[in-house]
Amino acid sequence: MRLKSFFADTIEDAIQRAHREMGPEAMLVNSKTTASESRHLGTYEVVCAIDKESSSQEKFTSFGADQSSAAPPADKLSQEVSELKQQMERLALALSRSGPGMAAIAADPELSKIFATLNEAELDADLAYELVAQIGAPVTNDALRTVLGRLIHTDRELGCPGSSPRTVALIGPPGSGKTTTLVKLAARYGISSRRPVQILSLDTYRIGAAEELRSYASILGIGFEVLETAGALAQALEEHRQKDLILIDTPGLARGEMDAFSDLARFLSGSAGVDVHLVLPASMRTSDLKRAAEQYAVLQPTKLLFTRLDETETFGPIINQSIRMGKPVSFLSSGQRIPEDLEPASEELILDLVLKRHLVGQTRFGTVAA
Repeated sequence: MRLKSFFADTIEDAIQRAHREMGPEAMLVNSKTTASESRHLGTYEVVCAIDKESSSQEKFTSFGADQSSAAPPADKLSQEVSELKQQMERLALALSRSGPGMAAIAADPELSKIFATLNEAELDADLAYELVAQIGAPVTNDALRTVLGRLIHTDRELGCPGSSPRTVALIGPPGSGKTTTLVKLAARYGISSRRPVQILSLDTYRIGAAEELRSYASILGIGFEVLETAGALAQALEEHRQKDLILIDTPGLARGEMDAFSDLARFLSGSAGVDVHLVLPASMRTSDLKRAAEQYAVLQPTKLLFTRLDETETFGPIINQSIRMGKPVSFLSSGQRIPEDLEPASEELILDLVLKRHLVGQTRFGTVAA
């Protein structure tokens, strides 16, 4: 197996270079924007593989850098080794798909471009392959949106169907933005609708967390109460059953602290009327997203809510995680403005983000780079 990177100012040019050097059977493994230290070689780096040895005895290099160039710093080298590992994982998956399908993708510039776009968005490699395989001729962006859109599931309704009051709990790892998101929800779906809202906080772990939320509640003119146990939560829900919207804030706990959630987990499992949203930063690495989802599965989330979209340029993991958990996406949050930087999730919005069609700069959804 021979693996090599090709650099060019466009993905199409890089793929054509690969086909000229490695032959039409070359398989596209990955594509990405070139690292800053190699930017002089081209704007994009495309990694291709071939399952037979080349007759030329050119030495294999994972990054395609000129051998006369200076060695990268140690930290850059470590980063490139990590990226190479990811490339090899994608290669292994691509090889498991070996056959006419992958060969057709590698041989077709339009399919290769689409495959590269999905990989750059960090969509799971197996999903990218399946999507491209489903796109028929002619290859168009509309066809890609149609096929990809079938994988996107959203549910932006607050509360469980038929339940009154609407009761929503936000759970998630530390620093995911639960508290700010809760205030945005209160402002948009409570205050602006002139409906009575109650905030209940179980976050007695983080210093100052309750006071921060109390200040927000005071500014918004809505009810606020701090609770210490799941039993107290059950009682508070009963006391505020005449409210229209009840929002529950929970602490973000480390993996070793999850035993503290045992009572809350039992309460939520027996409360069909609580809509539980798992709050995850869109900027979090895929491996960390998986770990957080596994950690908070004990609280039985019903929906996924992604924050910090302004801190990343790749949005494929939103789709990956939704499919992996079998849960719809409810809301997308970007920035700290209340309540402007919160958007109900929709198929069109997620497609725009993943396929880089969102407007560059300041938009109704914050600052997102295309």
